Amino acid sequence: MVRELVAIDMPAGDAFVNVLRKVWDSGDAVLPIDQRLPEVARKKLITQFKVSSLIGADGLRVKVAPGEPVDEGDALVVATSGSTGEPKGVVHTHGSIKAAVTNTGARLGCSAADHWLACISLAHVGGLSVVLRALHFGSQLTIKSRADKATIESAVKNGANMTSLVPTILHSVDVSNFKTVLVGGAHTPTNLPSNAISTYGLTETFGGVVYNGEPIDGVEIRIGTDSEIEIRCDSLLRTYRNGIDPKNSDGWLHTGDLGEFKDGKLTVLGRKDDLIKTGGYKVWPITVENSLRQHEVVADVVVAGTPDDKWGQTVTAWVVLRLDTKSLRLEDLSKHVRLTLPDYCAPKKVFIVDEIPRSSLGKALMSELVQSTNKFKTLHE
Repeated sequence: MVRELVAIDMPAGDAFVNVLRKVWDSGDAVLPIDQRLPEVARKKLITQFKVSSLIGADGLRVKVAPGEPVDEGDALVVATSGSTGEPKGVVHTHGSIKAAVTNTGARLGCSAADHWLACISLAHVGGLSVVLRALHFGSQLTIKSRADKATIESAVKNGANMTSLVPTILHSVDVSNFKTVLVGGAHTPTNLPSNAISTYGLTETFGGVVYNGEPIDGVEIRIGTDSEIEIRCDSLLRTYRNGIDPKNSDGWLHTGDLGEFKDGKLTVLGRKDDLIKTGGYKVWPITVENSLRQHEVVADVVVAGTPDDKWGQTVTAWVVLRLDTKSLRLEDLSKHVRLTLPDYCAPKKVFIVDEIPRSSLGKALMSELVQSTNKFKTLHE
């Protein structure tokens, strides 16, 4: 039997779940398509990951190319966010998905009595995990295409008590009536509500494998060379769609994230490539972002290093101002950062932007931001 990769290009909802289960019952694997992608990007994914058939909003399965078969047991090909480059196709098996669902379910105490709200993209493991966890435990499931105040209020009113959200929307919705809120997908705020769990994981691990700094059961975490986080667990990917297996011979995945254990809990410092090296000093963008978020005029912010002839890299911030802000000086932001961090962490360049483009996981799309930098108002030292 030739097993195909089938792209599902349809909105989040019960119909999506029904199609997913039908494809799996046929022995084929699924590539869920992010509904926020433009048509050109959707076609590129279908070509890049060698899809054979496509199911659109009408529910009809159409052959699109000879494609490339999937292996027996393969269930999903999930595209990484591609926030810093080309997306990778992460191949998960029914076995790795079951491990992820049961391990997280055991940590959360999931049961048929729960009512899950799935309101983040089903094209990524954060949203898919909610759906598959509900199906596995026989829980009630409500699926919505977006997370906003109306969605949250309606779901809670109808009995939803569990959900998963990205950090960027926490400030605009009330989640106090949920029993548990999983928060992941981007750098998590430090002031989470008491019912929220900060999760760390990758598409390659099928979502969160570390909850509030502690690995869940069945997950091994170690800090390797140069402080890189390494993971070994049953929920790891089988391979990438291009045939490359990123795991080493002992089954460990080198994540590309740097971290450390403090008092037995994992602290994630950031991606290797995120580290800013300026004038001989090392600066983690997340620490500067956390500081700037505490400034009264900052609504949103992202920090990165930009090339500089003198310093090697300059600490640069892209800032969205609160609506009632009348003016802002670079000196004000720098002074604020210096209250809690060394002076070399203070931004030397700030761009005032209307919004920060983000993926459906809440990750800043730096390539888009940098490309349009010349359109922004700049504050210099």
